[in-house]
Amino acid sequence: MELGTLLPWGDIGGDPAVVREYAQAAEAVGYHFVEAPDHVLGAREGDRTGAGLYHDPFVLFGYLASRTQKLGFSTGVLILPQRQTVLVAKQAACLDVLSGGRFRLGIGVGWNEVEFVGLNENFHNRGRRSEEQVEVMQKLWAEPHVTFKGRWHTIEDAGINPRPPSGKVPIWFGGHHDRTLERIAKWGDGWMPNAYAPGPEASEVLAKLRRLTEGAGRDPAKIGIEAWVSMGTGGEADWAREARFWKSEGASHLCLTTTFNRRHHKRISGHTLSDHLGALRRYHAAVAAEL
Repeated sequence: MELGTLLPWGDIGGDPAVVREYAQAAEAVGYHFVEAPDHVLGAREGDRTGAGLYHDPFVLFGYLASRTQKLGFSTGVLILPQRQTVLVAKQAACLDVLSGGRFRLGIGVGWNEVEFVGLNENFHNRGRRSEEQVEVMQKLWAEPHVTFKGRWHTIEDAGINPRPPSGKVPIWFGGHHDRTLERIAKWGDGWMPNAYAPGPEASEVLAKLRRLTEGAGRDPAKIGIEAWVSMGTGGEADWAREARFWKSEGASHLCLTTTFNRRHHKRISGHTLSDHLGALRRYHAAVAAEL
């Protein structure tokens, strides 16, 4: 398994030196990737808010690609249907080229209607529209010239340049709706669930995804699984046991979240950069043998 960490924006801020130090420290400790969430506009909804600091992921990872050697990058997740499809395909392709293939595009459909309104996109068809967006992006990455006529997109013998050398940028889906599982089975390279603690429910939903993938004529072994983990409760033995569970269920990636504080996840008690870097080192030491 690969081990990554979600950037703790709410605690450490977004100063260039701080962002660089966090990413370089994660790479030095042995983490394989860093992950960043996405919000363009901030608006409060219940106990969730997008009003905090969020660097644009493409700008952020372009910066960090030049400051690291092997560290991978993933969006966790980019709200795809609030963005122009062809532009995302172009940005992702450029980042893939400039980072040497170190980027995964994690996507979701979002929850914040205010952002969609502000970006002049339709909030109410976002799930269905995202399916066509994925199809369009995959064509643009694979082919130098594309002709496409869909419900929401029209391309007339045009293409992007550069394109990713492999002909694709890996697309990983976030979310837990049944439709999300169906989309992964048809088009996805991986899934990024954070709702499931180790146990029967997680095993059951992963088995369901495997069945759907087989039904779509694809190999389930080629669908990555990134499980989110936290360390605000328990200790080293608990974290190692959790890592063993996810590995036994076929997870390919773990993403450590030190500030996520929902469902079964609990954040760490400290808030400083030093606290978060110490947590990275402690968690890596606890689970390294399980990776």
